[in-house]
Amino acid sequence: MSNAIKPYLGIMPTIADDVFIADTSSVIGDVHIGAGSSIWYGCVLRGDSGSRITIGKRVNVQDGTVIHLNGARADGAPDMPTIIGDDITIGHSALIHACTLESGCFIGIRSVILDGAGVESGAMVAAGAVVAPGKVVKKSELWAGTPAKPLRDLRPHELAFWPESIKIYCNLALDHIKSGNDAR
Repeated sequence: MSNAIKPYLGIMPTIADDVFIADTSSVIGDVHIGAGSSIWYGCVLRGDSGSRITIGKRVNVQDGTVIHLNGARADGAPDMPTIIGDDITIGHSALIHACTLESGCFIGIRSVILDGAGVESGAMVAAGAVVAPGKVVKKSELWAGTPAKPLRDLRPHELAFWPESIKIYCNLALDHIKSGNDAR
């Protein structure tokens, strides 16, 4: 068993065969990662609180990102999983906590998405933004600031780059696997 991939209370992460997981990352417990995704250096994905982290296909979780969730609490608050759709770029050092990222959104470097928040398909969270608990970043919007608020509508050239970003990271992940840098 890899040092990067660990069970929690007998639950092992479920990882598609072609996922790249850097050897300095940690993927722990109830975490599901879809085909073509990549978990880069220094990331922590911790599925240890009675709920699940689900990551779809072709998601790149860039260096230093932390992904966690909330389990049910004694005060009656329910489980809050972290659900990440397909075809998403999550920038370096982001914090993704008990929230939902719909397929085809973009999460900027060092951004924070908090409990119960959501980012819709075709939406972007700017670098360094903090999306407060329960807020929803709507389709075609760019949110920025602390706390994050709608800044403007996304421009066509910004949206056009996202599939290219996914393709770049899928190819880069394959190169890292071929180079022997995968944790498995």
